[in-house]
This record gives sequence, C-alpha cells and structure tokens, in this order.
Amino acid sequence: MSDKTGRLFVVSGPSGAGIGDVMKKTIESREDIGFIIPVTARKMKAGEENGVGFYFYDLEGWDALAAEGDLLECTEFAGNDYGTSRRQVNEQTAQGKNVLLNLELSRAGQIKKNMPEAVCIFMIPRSREELEKRYQATARNRFEVPIRMEEAQRQLEDSSFCDYIVYSDDLDAAAGELSRIMDAESNTFAANAKIVEELKK
Repeated sequence: MSDKTGRLFVVSGPSGAGIGDVMKKTIESREDIGFIIPVTARKMKAGEENGVGFYFYDLEGWDALAAEGDLLECTEFAGNDYGTSRRQVNEQTAQGKNVLLNLELSRAGQIKKNMPEAVCIFMIPRSREELEKRYQATARNRFEVPIRMEEAQRQLEDSSFCDYIVYSDDLDAAAGELSRIMDAESNTFAANAKIVEELKK
C-alpha cells in the first residue's frame, strides 16, 4: 500500500473530444490506476454477472446506497439508474491508486459537489474548426454538425467548475498533459498527509 493517497479524476467533454482514446493511452502508461465498477438499479440481463461490468441492486438496495451517501453521482438512462460508488473510490484511493473516470459533464458536476477534492478535467480540441472537422467526418446529415457544435458550446459554458482543461488536438500531447495533471495532484499536501505526519514525528 502506498503512503500517498490517491485521487479521483473525472474527465468530461463534448462528443468528438477524443476522451476515450486519451484516457486509454494515459492508463496504459501508468501503474497507479485503480478501477471501479459502476452501480445500477436495473435488472441483470441473461448472461450478465454481478460485479462484472456492473454491480446490480434492487430498488431497496439502491435507495439504501443513496441514503448512506454512497452515490457520488447518479443518472437515469432508458428508465434505469446508474451511478458511481463512493465506497469503491475510497477503497482505491486509500491504497494509493488514482481513479480515472470518463463521465458526462452533469455527472462530473454531481461528483464535484459531493466530493469537492475530486479533480475535474474538461477536454476539448483547441479550435472550433478541429471539433467541427471531426463532426463533419462522422455526420449522417447536414443538420447534425450544427446541433453537436451547439451542444459542445453549451458544455464549455457549463464547465467552469472544472479544475483543468486539456486540449485534445493531438492524442500523445493530450495524454501527456493528463498524466502531468495526475502527477501534480499526487504531490499536494492532501495526497501526502501520511508522509507529512511521519516527517513531523
């Protein structure tokens, strides 16, 4: 177990920002990443297993999670609730592991409210032209690009609670910047509280 305390990092941004690719490259380059499993109140489908992909709860169990303050954030999708477990995050960070999540901006905002020490990062290409080019490459019709650009603008306006911004024009550069942010946060007094107390003795 590390003497340092890990941190929760939440990356958000508009579709097309390349968050998944940047996070994958960052995770592959680090050995301090701890993984958690999302929780949900939906019923298991055939072939699914509890604890693989999701932890499944019935409605009573879900309400208990909420009452205990274990849900750092939750959202409803297709009539089912999904969320992030505070207990799981705490278990990983107590072991010195950093938890890296990719969540919608509204869900990141919930986490920042419920766990202010979480580090929220907004990711987007540096120029509107680059983002628009990405949207044009995958657009199914002429209406899609302006709609997605408008949504990206809205998210940018709502991202002021985030602690950092990472520009994702270049995959390697963005992954390196994300990793540097994680390194910087690992050197805060909060992350090194155990070590500092030892030094005081």
